[in-house]
Amino acid sequence: MSTRTVGPTGPGSAGTGSPWRNWAGNVTSRPVREVSPASAEELAAELRRATRDGLRVKTVGTGHSFTSIAATDGVLIRPDLLTGIRRIDREAMTVTVESGTPLKRLNVALAREGLSLTNMGDIMEQTVAGATSTGTHGTGRDSASIAAQIRALELVTADGTVMTCSEKENPEVFAAARIGLGALGMVSAITFAVEPIFLLTAREEPMRFDRVIAEFDQLHAENEHFEFYWFPHTDNCNTKRNNRSAGPAAPLPRLGGWFEDEFLSNGVFQAACSLGRAVPPAIPAIARISSRALSARTYTDIPYKVFTSPRRVRFLEMEYALPREAATAALRELKAMVEGSPLKVSFPVEVRTAPADDIALSTASGRETAYIAVHLYRGTPHRGYFTAVERIMTAHGGRPHWGKVHTRDAAYLAEAYPRFAEFTALRDRLDPDRLFANDYLRRVLGD
Repeated sequence: MSTRTVGPTGPGSAGTGSPWRNWAGNVTSRPVREVSPASAEELAAELRRATRDGLRVKTVGTGHSFTSIAATDGVLIRPDLLTGIRRIDREAMTVTVESGTPLKRLNVALAREGLSLTNMGDIMEQTVAGATSTGTHGTGRDSASIAAQIRALELVTADGTVMTCSEKENPEVFAAARIGLGALGMVSAITFAVEPIFLLTAREEPMRFDRVIAEFDQLHAENEHFEFYWFPHTDNCNTKRNNRSAGPAAPLPRLGGWFEDEFLSNGVFQAACSLGRAVPPAIPAIARISSRALSARTYTDIPYKVFTSPRRVRFLEMEYALPREAATAALRELKAMVEGSPLKVSFPVEVRTAPADDIALSTASGRETAYIAVHLYRGTPHRGYFTAVERIMTAHGGRPHWGKVHTRDAAYLAEAYPRFAEFTALRDRLDPDRLFANDYLRRVLGD
């Protein structure tokens, strides 16, 4: 076997391994040991070993979740040896990929093969299993989250069984495990639907808040992918419309793209956030300046170069999924709350959409959805802002993103998700002894 093991291995050494921290630095755990299996069979062996040792097990990708969904004081599975494309099926138009493969590597490899995912989120640092298991999504009128593009997955369950799941094979598991929260088993491989690579034309344009709100339904209906950012303490928004194009490709010029996406959006923004954290009263003035810095631009490129962008400024994030028809009312309440409070908010608010899907615990399960995400620079006190935002979102029937900061529990979520009991019953069947449990799952799923 080629499994890598780090840390003590005895059952009496709980919590004595090297500490693990997530990307944002707000979650830390100290597992007994870390292992890196290189196959589904090695992963199954590690689960059986953990059971013998009386240890819980969690798997972690790149740590881009802001919740403690991957934290454990038992065995931490790192999937860095479970990477690469297993096969491309051009007849079925699918790609099967190992669970630890970063989205960035998948996107680049697919592009080389003349293929692409249909939709994706706005960053691509995560592993495919980490992104799908927490419900990572982009924005789309007709095309849904990354998990909704899954056609099959390989799941290693608590007893070491390697199970293939699809609409035809173990369909009841497939219905839930595409967004499984790490509660049903360990995903070892995923088969995604793909299509021939295409071009997207991105049109980015500043727009006033009142106009975006008034035209939100129209902007959503007229564009394949629409999103916008509102800058708190201002009436300024930046909108982005992505639509398929017949070409020709017209990428951002290298210098111009670097200036806006790296220098302004990362370098200057990092300095502005640091200044705002040190001198909070300066934040509204900084917001007014920064919201005017990004100008209108249009470019055409392959999908991952349009959908995604570098995010080097570290932050904490809360995101809620609302019924799409509730979005504009919630945004007006959010803006009024910020303006009527002493809060100083340095990060823009991000708004995206998704069609309804059929995944049990997808935030878009069974309903047309709008996502409202709020962020604060890492190290900035966040409880006051996030608590006030959460109060607004839950009043509109919001569902929290599984990988982003929230305080909801199983009692709330059972009301928010019509298929919640279906998921927990499947969990009882696949993991009755809670090998994959941790404090976060106990809170959101019950025990």
